[in-house]
Amino acid sequence: MEVRPEDLARLRFAVSPIGETVHSLRVLASPELYPLHLPWARAVRPRLHGLDLGLLRAMVPPRGYLPDFLTPPPSAPLGDFAAEFDRVLATPPEQVAAELGWVGDTFPDPEHRAERGRLAADPAATLRRLGEALPAYWTEAIEPHWQRIADLLESDIIARAQALASAGAGQLLGDLHEQVSWHGDRLRIANALQFRGTLDGRGLVLVPSAFSWPRVLVMCPPYQPMLSYPPHGVATLWETRAAIPPDALAALIGRHRAALLTALAAPASTTDLARRHEITPGAVSQHLAVLRRCGLVTSHRIGRRVLYRRTPAADTLLTAITVSSS
Repeated sequence: MEVRPEDLARLRFAVSPIGETVHSLRVLASPELYPLHLPWARAVRPRLHGLDLGLLRAMVPPRGYLPDFLTPPPSAPLGDFAAEFDRVLATPPEQVAAELGWVGDTFPDPEHRAERGRLAADPAATLRRLGEALPAYWTEAIEPHWQRIADLLESDIIARAQALASAGAGQLLGDLHEQVSWHGDRLRIANALQFRGTLDGRGLVLVPSAFSWPRVLVMCPPYQPMLSYPPHGVATLWETRAAIPPDALAALIGRHRAALLTALAAPASTTDLARRHEITPGAVSQHLAVLRRCGLVTSHRIGRRVLYRRTPAADTLLTAITVSSS
């Protein structure tokens, strides 16, 4: 991709609930390819009993091309599932038919070949069926876990926005993923998609995506250019045990505050911290207030949520305690 100055001026981050929902279907289809998300897959499978996933499985193959209309680039920084889904349902029927045909070209599996042919033959009816199937799947599989996922995605955006401010767009783009590299005004992505050209002045939407792990996913012109990439800390997404803080730190500031400070290497919300440490959100807020007054924690508001993270002073303190204890 040739990234021109006007594209850099339109570089932005966004979160996509519908993108996470659609990509998660691939995890369920081939869990052996996504071991990181096995705890989630085991947790949601019982909730899916009774749901007819045949339509979604036919439209979302376990690998190969994914119909672009299912994952529209977010128009707002903090995506809303209902708003994104309205855009999916507004897809022109001829586009639905064409993209379902492309799925068959890249993943001609016999199990769903006939079904995709029927879906492409009557795209209006396909959209009507999708209007029931995808929201039902979201409600059972993703929505119960959404706050945990959203905290991870939004914390990644905070960290990368800080990197953009301190190091510039070239460093930011070159550090997204091992498949992505930056060369002058060219962004190169190592994947199977064949594209070489400009972004048409439309900029680039960067979308952290837990369920895109372990690779990056690309949407090219004539669509709004979009790059989905695994966020920092995705390996900790389904952890259920909190990290054990150093004994010396616990003796200095107290066990709960030490545990919270240790956990805040990556940003987290009070709700997430309360869940991980099995203490009430009110108690977490009180401890965070003390740590913040001491200059050890900072906060960032994203929409209606506040994410907390350690300060450089806290990092120095933890390093000094670790060194002195070893």
